[in-house]
Amino acid sequence: MTRNARTPDLTIGGNTVKSTTIRLTSIAAVSVAIVAASGVSGAAASAASATTAPILAPYYTQLDVTGDDRVTAEDLAVAAAAIGITETSSEWASLSILDTDADGELTISDLTDLSHRIIYDDGPFELVEASVLDMQAAMNAGVETSVSITQEYLDRIAAYDRVTVAGASRPLNSVITVNDTALDAAAAADAVRASQGMTTMLLGVPIALKDNYDTVDMVTTGGCGCWNENQTDTDAAMVEGLRADGAVIIAKTSLDEFAYGFVSEFSSFQAPGSTLLVASPYDTSRTAGGSSGGTGAAISANLAAIGFGTDTGGSIRVPSSYNQLVGIRPTVGLASRDGIIPLALSQDTGGPMARSVLDAAVALDAVVGVDDADPVTARQTGRVPESYTEYLDPAALAGARIGYFGSMVGSDPGTVRLFGQATAALAAQGATVVEVTPPQGLAAVLGEGSGSTNEFLHDLNGYIATHLGADVEPRTLSDILATGNYVTSRQSVYVARNNVTEETYQGWAGPSGSHTIQLAAGKDLVTQLMDDLDLDALIYPSTNAYGTQGTNMRLSPNTGMPAVTVPMGQTAQGETAPGSGVNLEFLGRDFDEGMLLGLAYSFEQATHARTSPSLFGPLG
Repeated sequence: MTRNARTPDLTIGGNTVKSTTIRLTSIAAVSVAIVAASGVSGAAASAASATTAPILAPYYTQLDVTGDDRVTAEDLAVAAAAIGITETSSEWASLSILDTDADGELTISDLTDLSHRIIYDDGPFELVEASVLDMQAAMNAGVETSVSITQEYLDRIAAYDRVTVAGASRPLNSVITVNDTALDAAAAADAVRASQGMTTMLLGVPIALKDNYDTVDMVTTGGCGCWNENQTDTDAAMVEGLRADGAVIIAKTSLDEFAYGFVSEFSSFQAPGSTLLVASPYDTSRTAGGSSGGTGAAISANLAAIGFGTDTGGSIRVPSSYNQLVGIRPTVGLASRDGIIPLALSQDTGGPMARSVLDAAVALDAVVGVDDADPVTARQTGRVPESYTEYLDPAALAGARIGYFGSMVGSDPGTVRLFGQATAALAAQGATVVEVTPPQGLAAVLGEGSGSTNEFLHDLNGYIATHLGADVEPRTLSDILATGNYVTSRQSVYVARNNVTEETYQGWAGPSGSHTIQLAAGKDLVTQLMDDLDLDALIYPSTNAYGTQGTNMRLSPNTGMPAVTVPMGQTAQGETAPGSGVNLEFLGRDFDEGMLLGLAYSFEQATHARTSPSLFGPLG
């Protein structure tokens, strides 16, 4: 979203800049000297002091001429002093990059373009659909604070989540617990900004977590009433990363109980035998998907800035598609699962869900890292970039080679049409899109089942032994069944899982288990295919409108390879569920999230396919 800041006439570098409306954006806030000249308070625009630029997207770094990987007031001063030089000037070689209109002369137009790269905006702020950049720009300018933004999100949760709003058929039910210390965390973030500037892109940004991430300031129920008292002593490893970056954890979101399925039915804080379902903010008669449906509904309805879900067999990507969000299922091993209630650790992974690719990339930066408590993370060593935002180039699709399997497109008319439009958009941005013949063995990859049956008991017992709060009485799956305080329609599922023996587990997920061998074979097969055909990514529809598309959700978890899903449009009249979102999914090689995010960002910037749910607009 673009907002405007009115600046008065000012003189810089001996030149008078006439009063004009420009959008001010850049990495650091405006320096005291230039801010004073433009009539903006220096306190409101204190410069960031971090040694690493908070964002490395090319737009915010490529015009840096002072060597700090960001456009700052110092760059503006250099450009202002150079106004009027031409390509015949001796200084041209070092400053020609600033000639963004390529007219052979540095002019006020170039200076204005440079000022566009400053994350600072003293114009009106609208929270609905605001990006992390919008929030940081408003907070840097003093228009908003983290406290004010957090309070507005809290107000939206109170007004919209458990209320049937006008035009809706039922409540969203997307939030299980609101953090009663969120405003304290926001005030602490504001204090950091006042003393140090914008230290990270998540400083003061409110984030909602699926309620299977441990948090020291809220209980972690896993969606089950049986664990209403699960107050853990530690944060999940990924939550530690978010807090270290100054994020405000505002709420815990609803999920399908113990991340079981795609409907997001939960029993947390309900009378035994009673449950709630999460609704789509676009059509509340329909599901928000699952198992991270609460995160999907909450972020799409603008109840928080960014959300986090988990994905074993589609639980980030299904609700992202239903709710027109960007979702990242990272490579297994990129982000620690320690402190997350598991479903099946052979395939479990946590990741962000956001309204834009940039927001998702910023969030991913905060949660990656090697963690001894989750040994699989050792695989990432040397394979993680300084920031995933450095890949966010609108031209990233140019020269890319992308493949797809025709069988994964399916036959749903709306999905087929949208996928055709998406491939045309990719080609228009310079990508080569080719249909690929499925290799022998792909059916086995897509047909391999989830580990949720054979692994759940074993992995849940591991969580209970290391993380479950001391006050929780049901400490085995048998105990949980005895309470009756769960989604009772799942009783037979839980009984079956409770009867899985250690021998069965090892034969499935042990070092030489059949599932372990198949996942490795799937990774090898798909990686080799991509190598042989020189493909940067594979693409396919994540879902149909409010429905799965074949076994598409299995490709990423059954190979362990990363996937990024991004909105590609809405169904039309005469198609399934007219007006419903359908996402395009990009799959790549292990730890190639940067490449995928670049491709997804380029596609997003060319299509702008996401729409905002009209039932949940601005308050008041």
